[in-house]
Amino acid sequence: MPFENGESPTTQIGYVNRNDQECLGTRGTQGTDHCQVAHKLRCRSCEFEYGANSSDVFQRKCPRCQGGAPGIPF
Repeated sequence: MPFENGESPTTQIGYVNRNDQECLGTRGTQGTDHCQVAHKLRCRSCEFEYGANSSDVFQRKCPRCQGGAPGIPF
């Protein structure tokens, strides 16, 4: 199943947040917060890929190299 854009500007494929994390899209998997879906993110510094709730994409930090919260299933 391919990844798709989210509903907001910050969850569009290719969006890069202020911490250099790139949104790679969603498959519609339920996130861990109320009414959220999981999105796949990639750190542009270390290339680590992880999942985040749609409401967190704009501010996420990489779990591997920036001390961010662990990722969620995507």
